[in-house]
Order: sequence, then structure tokens, then C-alpha cells
Amino acid sequence: MGYSTTVVFYVVIVTTLILGLETTRSSADDHELSPNFYDYSCPAALPVIKRVVEAAVQKERRMGASLLRLHFHDCFVQGCDASILLDPSDSIDSEKLALPNLNSVRGFEVIDDIKAEVDNSCGGPVVSCADILAVAARDSVVALGGPSWEVQLGRRDSTTASKNLANRNIPPPFLDLPALIDSFENQGLDEKDLVLLSGAHTIGFAQCSSFKARLYNDTNINPAFAEKLKLVCPSVDGDTNLSPLDPTPANFDKKYFSNLIKYKGLLHSDQELINGSTKGLVELYSQNFEAFSSDFAVSIVKMGNIKPLTGYGGEIRVNCRQVN
Repeated sequence: MGYSTTVVFYVVIVTTLILGLETTRSSADDHELSPNFYDYSCPAALPVIKRVVEAAVQKERRMGASLLRLHFHDCFVQGCDASILLDPSDSIDSEKLALPNLNSVRGFEVIDDIKAEVDNSCGGPVVSCADILAVAARDSVVALGGPSWEVQLGRRDSTTASKNLANRNIPPPFLDLPALIDSFENQGLDEKDLVLLSGAHTIGFAQCSSFKARLYNDTNINPAFAEKLKLVCPSVDGDTNLSPLDPTPANFDKKYFSNLIKYKGLLHSDQELINGSTKGLVELYSQNFEAFSSDFAVSIVKMGNIKPLTGYGGEIRVNCRQVN
């Protein structure tokens, strides 16, 4: 082989390798979430998450709602990237310190336990914290009698967080219906998603500070319901006192919607759903649990697809509370 021929040969080889690398990089960057993402890299991951979640919910039923809420509050800030799990540091503007989260979101220790057990089963950090949040949310709903769904997987973890975005994007409990619709539309979610994801309030509790103004100022509230709640939530003090979001806070059912029909929604933002264009959906789901269950599963999968990091984006954290 002559010199010129050899040069051409090696140029072709190098060019082919570069093109192959670019194709691989493009494929990874364009990666879409899949329920089968860990089938080969760590098939034990999902059963481990389910086991730890079930144990946590059995120990404290309220934890199911807390884990579901973590997924929601994560996805509304930078997308579903586990940014909510990052502790404050010199480089992290922790979302845990944002007003919607401060002294409110919980369940971080359960996520730590899941991460440790999953990494032990996988032989290392294979499963992202963002995917753990998504699967834990599903398993929490199932543990409390709600529907199951195929969780889309393959998210990676962010290396940043934003307290400012958390303050701006997580809808507070005093919003009216137009503001709620706007908040969800900003995340690519429609009015049906708003009603269904608000239906997650069929489980769990709220602190007095999030509904006190409703008790003493709102007119669209059942008077007897308001008077009863004032015993839990006096006009002065008691801000951290808890009240259930619906009459059966440990059961995923349709009573949240039935309460709205009776003007017994705990949060101002909840009761707003009985107004205008969302009223028909509230009435439907107050009568049909099967429709609520199946539609909820569709909406939460849609929420879990908000701006995920995939391919070469982000990282797989070793510790969910800090960047690698």
C-alpha cells in the first residue's frame, strides 16, 4: 500500500469513527423515556423501590401523599430532574428553602433509603434520583388504593436547583381558576390535567397556614365545615396544625371531588375547580372513580415527561442530596 493510499485509508477510518460517535451522541441526546429503561442494567430496581415505599407507607400512611407531592413539586421546577432533593450549598440555591416547600415537603429520608437499597441491588448508581421520585409516586398511589401505570424511565439528575423558580412555578393554594390554568399551561398541561392532578389531594394533609385565609375570608365554603375547621385552625397561631385534604386522607378515592360539590374543599385553589370550564370534570370524577383513576394515570405520566434530562444531560447522582 502506497503512502497516499495509506493516508486516504486512515482518513476514511477516522471520519467513519467520528461520524459514528456523532450518531451515537445524537441518539443519546434524543433519547426518549421508556418503561423498560432498566430492564437490562438493573432489573431489580423497580421491585426494590416498591418494597421500600410500601414499608414507609405502612409505617405512616401520610407518607404516600408526601412522596407523590415530591414528584409534583420537582417536575414544576426545571422539569422532572430531582432538583428538589438537592440540599443548600455554596453552589445550590436549594428549592427546599422556597416558600411552597419550606417546612412543608417531606419524605427525603425515604428517598435516601430507596437510593441506598437500589444502588446496592444495582451494584452502583445506575438509577437516577429523578426516576426514583417518579416510581415512588406511582407506588405510593397504588399502596393507598389508587391506580397503577407504566412509569416512563430514563431521566437523569440535574446539577442545579432554583429556589426562585420554585417560588414562581409551584402553584400556591390561594390561586383562582384562571391563574391555576395559566400555571399548568406553562408546564404544558391543560385544564383536564389541572383537575386530575389536583385530585391528588384525595390523599394527605395540609398545614393550617395554607387554608386559614379561606376559613375566615371565603364565601364559597360550607359554613358548618368552616366552623369545624376553625377549631383546628384559629385565626391567631396554629399555622402548622394539620387537617386532611378530604375525609379519607389515607385512601385514594373520589371523595376529594365530592367535597368540592359540597363546597367543602380545604384549599381555596381546590374549591376554584368547581367554577367555569372545569366544573364538568369535577362533577364527572365525583361520580365515577374508574374514570378518575384511569385519567389520573394518563395525566401524571404526562407530568412526568416535563423537560426530563436524558442522554448526556445531567448525571446519575451518587447521593440524591448533592451533585457528584
